[in-house]
Amino acid sequence: MPDGQDGFVPLTQDQIDQRVFDLYDEYCHGRMDRRSFLQASAAVTAGGLLMAQSLLPRYAQAQTISFTDPRIKANYVTYPSPGGNSGTMRGYLVQPTGTGPFPTVLVIHENRGLNPYIEDVARRAAAEGFLALAPDGLFPAGGYPGNDDDGRALQAGLDQAKLRQDMLNSARFLKAHAASSGKLGVTGFCWGGSTTNWLAATLGADMQAGAPFYGAAQPAEAVARIKSPLLIHYAENDANINNLWPAFEAALKAHAVPHEAHFYPGTQHGFHNNSTPRYQEAAAKLAWDRTVAWFRRYLA
Repeated sequence: MPDGQDGFVPLTQDQIDQRVFDLYDEYCHGRMDRRSFLQASAAVTAGGLLMAQSLLPRYAQAQTISFTDPRIKANYVTYPSPGGNSGTMRGYLVQPTGTGPFPTVLVIHENRGLNPYIEDVARRAAAEGFLALAPDGLFPAGGYPGNDDDGRALQAGLDQAKLRQDMLNSARFLKAHAASSGKLGVTGFCWGGSTTNWLAATLGADMQAGAPFYGAAQPAEAVARIKSPLLIHYAENDANINNLWPAFEAALKAHAVPHEAHFYPGTQHGFHNNSTPRYQEAAAKLAWDRTVAWFRRYLA
């Protein structure tokens, strides 16, 4: 069933078997293809196919801030990215109305490129007063292709070190933008959460705050380079990511990195993404409110 098919009424989170959520986690991280995900879900429980189809993203639901919202001005920009996958990057730049300068927030996508949900998150950040940039890591491969399956395959096919260099160059472009105050915050989701942690270690004092959502931790030896306070969001049911937390926490404490970590009860990996039933509204709102307050605190 295609993403966002009209007339399909997806199940709610409490109607979906945890085993299907676990299979979806394997699928969305590229460890099985869509057909295998649907087949395995159908085999694991009665109604599993419908549960699996309900988890596929429907991006029409994800828009919370209109493209024409009077609080923002949005456009696509290109900028140099030396050492990246093509030497050039493209991103979705959203500026609050007004003259600025504005504190900045880099919004990093999941493992499938710049989809409509991530663009909406950039608009949400701008509506809160931040100059936001959501880079499309797939730009060197032709850009986000309009569906997550192809996007996931394209992102997996890129040189991963160069892809992270593209994110690093995006952060530097945003921080140096004419409308920037020079203060940089970074947030990201899944792969983007992992990349937020990586940027914190890579940028050091050039990054002022980070708010990764369910992202893989940096190894202990890299944590010594982190200078920015981190607000770290975890889902309760996300063992692959959460198992990395004890060592990460110990390293953050050992190197006196200011941080807060929050585990959101009853949530799945991806609970902030409001295009699928993994979304949990209360937890997503609380995590986002905390993120905005964190950035206001450290980017002011």
